[in-house]
Amino acid sequence: MKKETNANNPSRRKAIISFFSCFAVAVGLTIFIKEPSFTDSQVYVLFLLFFAIGLWLTEAIPAFSVSLFIIAYLVFALGNKHINSAPENIAPYAQTLSSSVIWLMLGGFFLSSAMTKTKLDETLFKFTLKVSGSKPRSLLIGLMATTMFASMLMSNTATTAMVIAAVTPLITSLGKQSVVAKALLLGIAIAATTGGMGTIIGTPSNAIAAGALENIGIHIDFIQWMKYGLPLALVLTALACVVLMLIYIKDNTSIDMDFLQKKVEKEPSEGFNIRRKIVIAVILVTVALWLTTSLHDLTVASICAVPLVILTLTGVLEGKDVQQLPWDTLLLVAGGLSLGLAMEQTGLLTFYANKLLIMEVNSYVLIFVLAFATMLFSNIMSNTATSTVMIPLGIAILVALKLEITLIIALAASTAMFLPVSTPPNAIVFSTGLIKQKDFRIGGILIGLAGPVLIILWVMLLS
Repeated sequence: MKKETNANNPSRRKAIISFFSCFAVAVGLTIFIKEPSFTDSQVYVLFLLFFAIGLWLTEAIPAFSVSLFIIAYLVFALGNKHINSAPENIAPYAQTLSSSVIWLMLGGFFLSSAMTKTKLDETLFKFTLKVSGSKPRSLLIGLMATTMFASMLMSNTATTAMVIAAVTPLITSLGKQSVVAKALLLGIAIAATTGGMGTIIGTPSNAIAAGALENIGIHIDFIQWMKYGLPLALVLTALACVVLMLIYIKDNTSIDMDFLQKKVEKEPSEGFNIRRKIVIAVILVTVALWLTTSLHDLTVASICAVPLVILTLTGVLEGKDVQQLPWDTLLLVAGGLSLGLAMEQTGLLTFYANKLLIMEVNSYVLIFVLAFATMLFSNIMSNTATSTVMIPLGIAILVALKLEITLIIALAASTAMFLPVSTPPNAIVFSTGLIKQKDFRIGGILIGLAGPVLIILWVMLLS
């Protein structure tokens, strides 16, 4: 039988149709919505906004490809004197790849990769299983707490994958029909997402927020972000844990934990143990420096030189390990920063923000609308893409509350958990085959409704 070519592949055909459909819709919307007073740059950026949103929603091309397109498009369209009557300086749009936010995320990726390679992550989760005991409720608390804290330093995708791998023997021993197994899986997915709120490197949305604030002259460091994000992560994770216990774990009878003893591992080599100690030392030093920036005045991004240099210098991470880092996520964030910057620099956001201000809508009403809109959009498109669009809009509308609205939108992007595709942790848990789509409604409704409200109250209280 003749093999189907890539172009004739049904999924590829669908992607191509989606791509050109997004292009056509973006052109139509741009023509319909643009104002006569718009400059060429404003028209080009308006089209790019619609086109990018369409590509993110349909996933016609990978998300990182959309970001590369954004950067290339801005460089071409805004700086080309042949198609733009008032060419702009395009350097800022291309330089987002070297933004301090990108370096901050890269440092987090190095730490995450080193933990995985030296199996510190597995050790951590096995230790959690042993310490939590055999009671289902204690086990749920231990797993959710560990997942939440791990997600603050590692991507929620990597954290979820590692925790699921660590508890798979337990889930298997409980059986597919076990409500305890369902509670554990849902708890892991929720904790991995809410944990991302805790630190500036916890999720790309936080990094985009930090970058957007940096662009307008507002600096927020690691410890400042934790003052806002960590309490929210703790409260929302605890709230979800209590609800899962009430719904699923009515019988707290001890679980047989003999499966922990079944796997016999080889004694780690001396070199392996040394690498582990190096990773632990690097994590402690890096986090300590992040938490004490007010004392030594080193920027959060510059501190990332510690893991980047030491982990490669000592051979903990090699060339192949660096190649396997999630560079696509860095590209995704860079593209998002470029789009947000273009919307701001061209005056497009100011134009529409002024239109909203003329309507004289109460600022607090606008805050609630933007927070819940972010949560809803994040359920159907990536929280990175949502933050990319919503944060610059919020800053333009609420000029007197730039810091507050930026933090609220970024944190609200981590409250979307209603669908299997709403967040990578949900998708990973759903892929086990033990969770049905309707099971996500519990966390989706709880965190989706309570999350934005608590975020607004907490951020406004601290400000």
